Amino acid sequence: MSVTAMKTPGVYIQELDAFGNAVVPVPTAIPAFIGYTGQTSYNGKDLVNKAVRITSLAEFNAIFGSQPPQIQFSVTLVPPAKPAAPAKKGADAGKADPAAAAPTPADFSTGGNGYTLATSTVNYRLYSAVRFFYENGGGTCYIVSTGGYDFSMTGLTTTTPFTDALTVLEKEEEPTMIVIPDAVELMDPTQTELATKYALCYTLQGELINHCGLLGTRVALLDIPGGYSEPLVGTTSVEGFRNAVEPTLPKFNSYAAAYYPWLHTTVNQLTDISYKNIAAASYATVKTMLNAEFPNVTDPKTNTSVPNPIAKYITALFAAKPAADGITPDKADSVLKNLSASYKLLLNHFLEKLNLMPPSAAMAGIYTVVDNNEGVWVAPANVGVQAVTSPAIKIDLQAQEDLNVPLDGKSICAIRSFQGKGVLVWGARTLDGNSNDWRYVNVRRTLIYIEQSVKEAASAYVFAPNDAKTWVSVKSMISNFLLGLWNQGGLVGPKPADAFSVTVGLGSTMTADDILNGRMIVAVKVAISHPAEFIEITFQQEMQKA
Repeated sequence: MSVTAMKTPGVYIQELDAFGNAVVPVPTAIPAFIGYTGQTSYNGKDLVNKAVRITSLAEFNAIFGSQPPQIQFSVTLVPPAKPAAPAKKGADAGKADPAAAAPTPADFSTGGNGYTLATSTVNYRLYSAVRFFYENGGGTCYIVSTGGYDFSMTGLTTTTPFTDALTVLEKEEEPTMIVIPDAVELMDPTQTELATKYALCYTLQGELINHCGLLGTRVALLDIPGGYSEPLVGTTSVEGFRNAVEPTLPKFNSYAAAYYPWLHTTVNQLTDISYKNIAAASYATVKTMLNAEFPNVTDPKTNTSVPNPIAKYITALFAAKPAADGITPDKADSVLKNLSASYKLLLNHFLEKLNLMPPSAAMAGIYTVVDNNEGVWVAPANVGVQAVTSPAIKIDLQAQEDLNVPLDGKSICAIRSFQGKGVLVWGARTLDGNSNDWRYVNVRRTLIYIEQSVKEAASAYVFAPNDAKTWVSVKSMISNFLLGLWNQGGLVGPKPADAFSVTVGLGSTMTADDILNGRMIVAVKVAISHPAEFIEITFQQEMQKA
């Protein structure tokens, strides 16, 4: 009841606010994953191009499907190497013999024969990526499904489903990271040059950086296409990435970080692999390989050759319908996994191929853990990557020099294996490595955190009187937030005045014309913690003093 309403004698109570508005910190570790999913509807509702918020792997499995995509592999017998040609003499001495070219390296060998493996369907990566995210401490995230699995396709041939998903995410305020695991599958397998083979992937990654830079509220976590094996000569995958990925404005590069190389993981298990991962065109090759392991046996009663008892399971494995004795392909698969060394070897190599994964999903989980345990202002580096056995490419000190400090500034964060320490993230730079302002991932993300937190709190003062009382309230609100951040170690300086400053008022940040035009201008300066990337320890001998 207001004072003016006091008309009856008595005692009236009024409560006055003792404290002004406060800045509520926004969440910093909410990634959004874009890609193809096993299920595209849930509870009768379409999931395609819908941003769905989940909080656990179990929730992802319930909504988007718990079965991994049945990615199929072709199995090819490697032709035996040709015998060495006799040494040439005379004028032909020293000339290369085309017939003596090095044989195709086999992925695995069994029964004296070598075999190569290649994916014959699209390798849909979102399912494994989300599992990788949760293996590394992931929490709340968003999933945007671009559609279901279509194994009739030989590759992803358009960026449109992914750019449509980015448009959907423009309306979502919470995500702070974007990950597109399927981006590396946007390729033309008939091409060998990186610029043409991964042209679609590079285009999508440029669009992703633009999306993050224009919004200014999130960062892109990028993978290096082909970053699992490097040619002995020619352009490396890192060079191809740097040459081709270019946002609209160079300053947008600070909103992206790229990680290299790919990782050998333990995300998928042998129970996820079966005969269903064998391409139909390779049935005959695999059947021959298995029969070679189980040749005919001699019947001691009749002294005649009869089929090995395991042969019926090999036949049933590829049968279109269950055999007369009731052996189904699933039963044959189970038996052969236990009894056939070559079959188990084949499936293990399928598993190895599927467990070779780009690192962006794991990095989203690591960002989450570091943010929750230490703070967004701490660099997400010198941290172990979980569910990983080794990097696909070994990086040493010399190899990392160009990754970390290239001339063009497009720094690539390395993931390295250290003896006794495991596999560690060994880089914390954005793609804007030449910028003193935005060189480090934690600096860019801390500024986003401060900006968005203050923005949300300041919205309460929109249309408030643009006078000294409001200015004091806004200054106090922001200063209290920054003081708390300084106390947590997010800002650096021996005292608060050295760590931040907030200025607002007529004659300092505003003119009379600004006030007439409805502008309240607040100037905030912050000193953000930069990581100690290079530690130099100097040793010097001195004379004995006693």
